[in-house]
Amino acid sequence: MAEDIALTAEPGVPAATPADTRTARAGFDWWGEIKGLFWLLLAVLGFHSFIAKPFYIPSESMLPGLLVGDRLVVSKFAYGWSFVSPTIPDPVAITRSLVLREPVDSWSVQLPYIHGRIWGSLPERGDVVIVTPPGQSSDYIKRVIGLPGDTLAVRGGVVILNGRPVARGPLHYRDLPVDANATCDPVQYPGARQVRGDGTTICHLPIVTETLPNGRRYDTVDLEPDSPGDNYGPVTIPANHVFLMGDNRDRSADSRFALGGFERGLGGPVPYENIGGRAEFITFSVNGDATWNPLSWPRALRGGRAGTSLHPARTQ
Repeated sequence: MAEDIALTAEPGVPAATPADTRTARAGFDWWGEIKGLFWLLLAVLGFHSFIAKPFYIPSESMLPGLLVGDRLVVSKFAYGWSFVSPTIPDPVAITRSLVLREPVDSWSVQLPYIHGRIWGSLPERGDVVIVTPPGQSSDYIKRVIGLPGDTLAVRGGVVILNGRPVARGPLHYRDLPVDANATCDPVQYPGARQVRGDGTTICHLPIVTETLPNGRRYDTVDLEPDSPGDNYGPVTIPANHVFLMGDNRDRSADSRFALGGFERGLGGPVPYENIGGRAEFITFSVNGDATWNPLSWPRALRGGRAGTSLHPARTQ
């Protein structure tokens, strides 16, 4: 037996004993793995809370610039940090969403309201921001139109800032692709869904380009001549508040509408503590055609949207 052991062992290497074998089998460090996963999760949550986080566009309130299915990067440090900045997972909401398939507003828990921001600053007029409505946990994405001290009104769909109408270009049209995520619902967009000669279906939308007093310009969708949000105010925006509007003016629940309830708006000017970050650029966009089959994923990507900046252009 001793000769058999000597033949199987490498020269100069002690043969394994039964105790060594038991130690090797029991050597998987479960506690070490758990600690490693904990620190990894903490690092990811810290990055999401203080540096940047991904954001998914679930609605059409920011057409034509943002489509349902767009994925964005949101910088969390652009205006400093507030009580809405930390990303704290909510196990109950995650379980309800993934296991029970119930709709939930958010997968995270929000801290109680805390006044002020750390290294805080106000957004610039025209920024696209993520906002958490007061007293709620869901995130909206809107554009900053009014700043503290501004008097803002809307008359016939025209935004009036400090007594002067915001500059508007001529009405023109843009054709957006129709797919599973962007359906161009005939009820919401009557007459806009059209079929081209080549058989492709497009959403033919009326566009008006707005230019804010600081020279930043962007396109808005102007669907109806007299929608509920086309006449509003005037209001004077309080200190440390901002007035937010969606670019799809007739299909956006924003600062023009009551908080929560049927209108699901923002309830007027929003405290700047409720701003969660600034939208920077589109990472990728999906058309809703993907299935469980990984082969379908590349075909579900919308071309030409990755890397699109969400900072509005400036007039020369």
